Amino acid sequence: MWKLTRPDNQHDKLTRDNLLDLQDHHLVRVELVREDQRQVWVLTKRGHSEAKRLLEPKGIRVSALREEKYDPVTGELLGTSYDDHSAAVTSTAAELHRAGIGHRLGFATEIPHRLGDGYVQRADLVVRAPEAGVPVMLLEIDRRSEDAHDLVQKLRRYWQWGRLLPKDAAKRTVDLVRSRPDAIEDVDHELRLWRRFYPPTGREGLVPLAFVFADTTEAKVDNTVAVLEEAGRRYWAPRRYDSLYPKAVTARDYRQAVPVVVTTLEQLQEHGAGAAVWRRLGRTGEQTLTAALDNPDGHALYLAQEARADAEDQQRRAAQREAERPVCTRCGRKFTNERWEEITVHRTAVRVGDKSVCGPCRADDVAREEVAAEAARLEAVAPPEDDSGRGRGWFRRRN
Repeated sequence: MWKLTRPDNQHDKLTRDNLLDLQDHHLVRVELVREDQRQVWVLTKRGHSEAKRLLEPKGIRVSALREEKYDPVTGELLGTSYDDHSAAVTSTAAELHRAGIGHRLGFATEIPHRLGDGYVQRADLVVRAPEAGVPVMLLEIDRRSEDAHDLVQKLRRYWQWGRLLPKDAAKRTVDLVRSRPDAIEDVDHELRLWRRFYPPTGREGLVPLAFVFADTTEAKVDNTVAVLEEAGRRYWAPRRYDSLYPKAVTARDYRQAVPVVVTTLEQLQEHGAGAAVWRRLGRTGEQTLTAALDNPDGHALYLAQEARADAEDQQRRAAQREAERPVCTRCGRKFTNERWEEITVHRTAVRVGDKSVCGPCRADDVAREEVAAEAARLEAVAPPEDDSGRGRGWFRRRN
């Protein structure tokens, strides 16, 4: 509470005084005292009921009630399972909030994600921080209590959940997905189940996932990240675009991948969550969170490279076509596009005349042919000359 509500305060007196006041009204209680002597406070039944009445109408989820139970023999308080892992989750949320990544009411813990086989994968923390460039991100906090391959399985489940359809999906879409294993990749993300729960990420791919390691060594973190990169490659790695210009297009297709970033709680506490403390799987070096989630080699680069390669290909084809353009054997001029098409298209090639001459020369030929044809027509229809009258006149004069 102190870290989330008063992140810039060096002392927790204000938060402690407020908790004591709530305790006087039987709304909170102390569940346990940690090794560092900090107290862990939880809501009582009365406080839980009041919190639900105040928060749930605003769309803010309230965690389950932690009932106060005691051992019947020893009288010891039972169910004090708020361990160091839970403290690490809260501390991670506090560091994100302190860096301006997420409003204090924009965090949720233990959010379930039900898979097709009924298994429920619960995210340790979900943050929604659209104003910080992170509309949504799932976080898994690991104190090295889990094997690295268990984390790979978590990554796989989030990837599978991102490929599910809602129950009321259109029959045509359902039939398409059932038709072949990877048909879901042809279904827009807007039609998938995850978009019913979370807003668009603003980037290619599924919902981003962050692994935050706490209370462990740098060597163990490096070994775990190496396993995640290798064994989980199918789930986080981008693919090559299916392009007509494979040599010109170096962009990667992130549309079916889970963006995965890693960091440590110690780095967040030392440098702040807004610093360059996040590393994206598949990349070297650390970046800020938004830079790590961005895809500079993704779809925007693909569109630019594809357009540039297409323009260059068109220029090359135009140059090649120009080099192949026929030249008139009579006048030496190049054929126009119309004349070139005329001599090559089957339906017009039968009446183009001499295919080796250009359009103007062909027009001259046609004109000469028309003049000759007209002369022949006139000659054919002209009446023959009559010489009989002239002969008869000579005969009469002789007589």
